[in-house]
Amino acid sequence: MGAFDTMMSIRQRKGAKAAEVSEDGAAPQENVTLEDNLSSGGSCRRFWKILSFMIGGAIALCTGLLTSVYLATLHENDLWFSNIKEVEREISFRTECGLYYSYYKQMLQAPSLLQGFHGLMYDNKTESMRTINLLQRMNIYQEVLLSVLYRVLPIQKYLEPVYFYIYTLFGLQAIYVTALYVTSWLLSGTWLSGLLAALWYVTNRVDTTRVEFTIPLRENWALPFLAAQVAAITYFLRPNLRPRAERLTLLAIFISTFIFSLTWQFNQFTMLVQALGLFALDSLDMLPALKATRLYLIQMAALVLVCALQFFNPMILGSLLISFNLSVLIVRKFQKNLKTGNFLNRLLKLLLHLFAVSCLTLLLNNVTKKVLNLKSDEHIFTFLMAKFGFGATRDFDAHLYLCEEAFGLLPLNTFGRLADTLLLHAYVSVLCVTGATALAGAFRNLSKPPSQPPGDQTGECSVSLRPETTYNLVHTVLFGFLALSTMRMKYLWTPHMCVFAASGLCSPEVWGLLLKVTRLYNPARMRTMRYSVPMLVLLCVCCKFWPGMLDELSELREFYDPDTVELMRWINSNTPGTAVFAGSMQLLAGVKLCTGRTLTNHPHYEDSSLRARTKEVYQIYAKRPPEEVHALLRALGTDYVILEDSICFERRHQRGCRLRDLLDVANGHTMDGPGENDPDLKAAGHPRFCEEIKRDLLPYMALFTRVFQNKTFHVYKLSRNK
Repeated sequence: MGAFDTMMSIRQRKGAKAAEVSEDGAAPQENVTLEDNLSSGGSCRRFWKILSFMIGGAIALCTGLLTSVYLATLHENDLWFSNIKEVEREISFRTECGLYYSYYKQMLQAPSLLQGFHGLMYDNKTESMRTINLLQRMNIYQEVLLSVLYRVLPIQKYLEPVYFYIYTLFGLQAIYVTALYVTSWLLSGTWLSGLLAALWYVTNRVDTTRVEFTIPLRENWALPFLAAQVAAITYFLRPNLRPRAERLTLLAIFISTFIFSLTWQFNQFTMLVQALGLFALDSLDMLPALKATRLYLIQMAALVLVCALQFFNPMILGSLLISFNLSVLIVRKFQKNLKTGNFLNRLLKLLLHLFAVSCLTLLLNNVTKKVLNLKSDEHIFTFLMAKFGFGATRDFDAHLYLCEEAFGLLPLNTFGRLADTLLLHAYVSVLCVTGATALAGAFRNLSKPPSQPPGDQTGECSVSLRPETTYNLVHTVLFGFLALSTMRMKYLWTPHMCVFAASGLCSPEVWGLLLKVTRLYNPARMRTMRYSVPMLVLLCVCCKFWPGMLDELSELREFYDPDTVELMRWINSNTPGTAVFAGSMQLLAGVKLCTGRTLTNHPHYEDSSLRARTKEVYQIYAKRPPEEVHALLRALGTDYVILEDSICFERRHQRGCRLRDLLDVANGHTMDGPGENDPDLKAAGHPRFCEEIKRDLLPYMALFTRVFQNKTFHVYKLSRNK
């Protein structure tokens, strides 16, 4: 795209007036010769631009497809997916992945599409004794679309449903890598940076994606479209776009934003980070205000459309993103002359603007949540408050997140892996250069006299970043802070690290800044550096990691989980189809997928009533009498409860973060084992249920009958008479 625009900008004008003929005829001949030379040079440049664009585009497509095939091969080699049985394939979709895939399976098994839709809109098997609209509660339109396509397209004879599903996800990885490639190309002006970004994405696979072992996860559907959105925004922020190109780019931004929002429940938090970046750049006059406004409106329009498709999901209407974007537009309307005055005056106006937007955002958000009686995202804010030390809490849901490694700080060994591929070195270097330049540009904008128009640097010995570069700088910084604070968020940051580092190494902007500062600048030296350095990095990374990648592709493993397979087969053979099962969220998702039985709870945790249900079910691992546990489970309609030794005797977490410890503290009981307890906690009056029930004592046997057990699982049938 970048090469095409450059080509268009040097296009010769048609219909230029011929030079007037002088009396002796000599001058016209000289002018004609000069025009012929210029025309010939311009045509040659246009040819090479077109050729470069075609080569770069072909490499982008090949890179995306090869990455997709590489990841699919790793998945096959790791599980021997083509050889294992159907139940083993389904069990391989762990935790919430299995839950999402079950709805794809449910749609395919429905007698008709209409009945399939009805089953999703009036579902009474995902949560016992409750009918819920799954299309409202969960982001599963992608499963619906794939099931429709599989039923309509003539592919049933050639492709199993599960392969159609996973190949679609791996195909999206091709879009993902291509979008990263294009973004880097747009920022640097050369497709060489796109190739380097794609190579870094693959060689840092452990930190850039987890698609090969969590295929149905929502982020694997959404992140390719987030990358496409960032690429479109990068192009949109280029100055002097033609009106038609600008309209098409806005359409691309809207479509990618809409699909991203439709496929992931955490879309609003990701786009809030984007909106904060736009707000900062707009306030510092580093982005055109009109373009920033259009991006705010696109975000809100996409969310509102998703809200309508999800039957007006209140969590979307009560999102911070909508409140923030509305506040920015309202405050800007009333606070005039924000970008005028001297430095101190502008700084005070900016602080007032920030304060007004923050207050209005909180006001709008609180009012919306009170009107809608919204409590779905309370656990997220409780978790964030506790994580950043703004108050201790014993909230069970918050501690479920706090005790998981994925929600902890980014481990230091991540930086070691990123440094091994030279990504970290390049990223930090580019970040320092562009960051210092952006800070200087922000200070200059705030100090600019009122009479000086934006972008006018006459008489100043200074340099500045282009708007698209500045946006990507803020994007990578904000998502970097998010990743550093929460490890799971690194998958939003590290792919953009690859883009930003590669584009910086190939950027005339960055090399021009460095060479000017060191007083070594000349165009030839700048061109040499921007091509030679990335080529050396490419060669170095390829030589270092190519043998390891070949070894990885040749390493063959096989899925092996006989205890879970035995459990699922027993449930299918020995329990009625209407039976209700209770247990851990992770296991029940597999029960839903493999057996179709009704659940008491599941891993999609964005509902306050479901979180309360889960805490009640998890009392099977607390110190509670059998009568209370039985009453809690029967109140949810439970027929069978599955106990897992890996939870009851957990050793994976340290004391204080084991599930049984979280339940003890939430119930006001002291924790097991050596160590301190809060002074207000008291010893429980009963032993731990999951341990005591295995002793076959009379009070337990009267209410619970063991019907299945193996080395991992124990299944008990609940008595209906108490």
